Amino acid sequence: MIKVASSAKEKVSVLMQEEGFDPSAAYVRVGVKSGGCSGLSYDLSFDAEKQDNDQLFEDNNVKIVVDKKSLLYLVGTTLEYSGGLNGKGFVFNNPNANRTCGCGESFSL
Repeated sequence: MIKVASSAKEKVSVLMQEEGFDPSAAYVRVGVKSGGCSGLSYDLSFDAEKQDNDQLFEDNNVKIVVDKKSLLYLVGTTLEYSGGLNGKGFVFNNPNANRTCGCGESFSL
């Protein structure tokens, strides 16, 4: 299961509308790919369609799709949004990560 914090819910809705997606029908696609200074990096995008190999979650009225391979790395993760002095952006609070980089965009298990 992937959770969505209230701060992320608000930002997702705004960004989806700016990019022409309907927040009530579109999905937030979350994945993991090789790369980054810690070995794996997060991938976040919007999608109008769910694929056959996607797992669907809904939290805080946000629909999230994750491919089955990425799900192994993301179980229990909370998507948050930070707009503080340290920089703006989505933050993945991942309990499975043993190490993260300084920017928070990559991790290792």
